[in-house]
Amino acid sequence: MAAARVLLLLSGRPESVSFAQSVCGLLGAGSGLGPWPTHCGLKRGQLVLSDKPFPGASARLPLQRPPFCPFAALDQQPRAPGVELPPKGRGVDLGVAVILQSSDQTVLLTRRTSTLNISPNLWVPPGGHVEPDEELLDGGLRELWEESGLQLPQGQFSWVPLGLWEARIQPNAGEVSAFMWLGPDIAAAVAATEDGTETPKHLPQDLPSSVPAVELKENGGAQPLALPTSTLLRTTPGTADSRERVSTGTKFALMLWLQHLGRKSRDGS
Repeated sequence: MAAARVLLLLSGRPESVSFAQSVCGLLGAGSGLGPWPTHCGLKRGQLVLSDKPFPGASARLPLQRPPFCPFAALDQQPRAPGVELPPKGRGVDLGVAVILQSSDQTVLLTRRTSTLNISPNLWVPPGGHVEPDEELLDGGLRELWEESGLQLPQGQFSWVPLGLWEARIQPNAGEVSAFMWLGPDIAAAVAATEDGTETPKHLPQDLPSSVPAVELKENGGAQPLALPTSTLLRTTPGTADSRERVSTGTKFALMLWLQHLGRKSRDGS
């Protein structure tokens, strides 16, 4: 049997988490969305979480979950014959998302292709599955390269863990249909939209009408795309919906990046 990817320290004992269980709930979180401060230890191929400090904990990060269960939403979508959801006895898997900040303080987002069965048309940061023998950073760098074609030389970048979420520039056209570099002003507006509502509220009036992006073509080429800003500001409904928008987890990641950016500005670094 494969080793558990996510372990919780409950009453001082490490316990694996079932796919059907809520990590937030097991850590004593309330009924809200969070975020909740969580102590974590990043080991090779494994994440250890606790609501209390523990030996080996390397960071205290905010943990948050989406406003609705992803698999409850999936159950409302028609599935192809023979396609089944993972069994309830399966453990929780481990993934990573990379908020890549450029020297001019923009971050990279990619749009998932419309042909994917899970979460098509969503704007998300590069990321994906962490292999059992990978460090979290190594998994993030591999996914960044696979999805965007970007390779970051060791020793020429810095990184910091931002947060935890319960639930990819030569892009991989099988997974990414477009990409953009998003600046702080629009990122702040996107992060401020409230999911589960019909329309965004109290947004700045001076936002541009469109955001420059690059869309991949079927022949392997690419073309400029003026993406309407309103597309990025769409909120996530409480039921399944495949409209193009920014995912809920990406909004959380953008919020954490903006907070980190603000701290660096205040510190003068």
